[in-house]
Amino acid sequence: MSTLTQAKPGTAVPPRLLSVPLAVTFLAEFTSLTSFFLLLSVMPMLAAAAGAGSSTAGLMTGSLLLGTVAAEAVAAMAIRRLGCRTVLAAGAVLLGAPALAMLVREPQAVMVSVSLLRGLGFGLCGVVTGTLTARLLPPERRGEGLGLLGLVSGVPAVIALPAGVWLAGHHQAAAAAALAAAIALLPLAAIRWLPDSADRTGATDHADRADSADRADRAGRRPGDRGAGWMAGGGLRLPLIFAAATIAAGVLDSFLPLVRGIAPAVAAAALLVQAITATLSRWQAGKRGDRYGHARLLIPALAVAALGLAALLVPGSPVTLFAGMALFGAGFGVLENATLALLIEQLPEAKASARWNLAYDAGYGAGPAVFGLICAHAGYRAGFGLTGALILAVVPVARRERKAAGAAGPA
Repeated sequence: MSTLTQAKPGTAVPPRLLSVPLAVTFLAEFTSLTSFFLLLSVMPMLAAAAGAGSSTAGLMTGSLLLGTVAAEAVAAMAIRRLGCRTVLAAGAVLLGAPALAMLVREPQAVMVSVSLLRGLGFGLCGVVTGTLTARLLPPERRGEGLGLLGLVSGVPAVIALPAGVWLAGHHQAAAAAALAAAIALLPLAAIRWLPDSADRTGATDHADRADSADRADRAGRRPGDRGAGWMAGGGLRLPLIFAAATIAAGVLDSFLPLVRGIAPAVAAAALLVQAITATLSRWQAGKRGDRYGHARLLIPALAVAALGLAALLVPGSPVTLFAGMALFGAGFGVLENATLALLIEQLPEAKASARWNLAYDAGYGAGPAVFGLICAHAGYRAGFGLTGALILAVVPVARRERKAAGAAGPA
């Protein structure tokens, strides 16, 4: 597969974007997310149907997130020692095999353990696919390639999450579990086409770049580093910027359906608008970032996301709600792509992927937990307003990141 087209004489031929290893990586990303979302709401639904309280249902989601974050914290080290194939295989097995326990009636404690194991597998898969994608993309088209990854990763949330809920609602939870297990294990059949390790991409088009990255990783640095101070600062600033957005996303996804005056069907449609706009804007942000610099996109994206949250503070028609969610989704999608692309420029790929995924999942989980207490006393709209203020609070951090990128040269 290739995106190459015949170039006119005297024009530069763009490097090939797609390859067989990258296609397999995208497949692994798609299957892991599909398996994850298929059972995300099903397991709490089963706990509730079995007579467990909301605390037990919440514990399942909490253990899933705990396993995910724990895996992301150690994934970079595991990749460095074991290689991408081994870690991805372990992640696929941990994500898929435990789902089979849902085919029989089990105590609630076992189901919580299933969630924890699946979270571990999901976290490992996410870091590996991010690492491989970064390694297999030519640097000058990295943003575009990450945008394609965003398209691949955006579809499962739109399709698999409602599909799992539909199956469970029609007494087909066992079918959802079997499907989640089979889909998670699917990449094992194609794993031989992936690079042998995180230190060797296996892509002949990028062999020289991989060797250079090998030596840089072993030395604890990236080739062409732009200064140790900036690397350390950006490696912390960028996850902080992204975490502010993921906290807001977690709050919206958790509490928007609970806002008085918003019908459940309208809330569901608004969340779908957010998911679609986030996916499309992440895709488009890749090409813009490659051309103009990813750091230049940070402040506009934060402003657009905050504006979207501000629209939710004004009670109005569904049109106002949809517009606000579309704005937030657009800003969030750009931040997804830009922060990941910048992290990859500054850190070894496995560390960049791990930090980005940690910022995503930790922010997404911490947001509802903390702001739920605020919403209980001050109301949901106040919670939305505070999340918007949090996004604006990291604008100075984004300004510093843009200045550092400009001082270091073109992004």
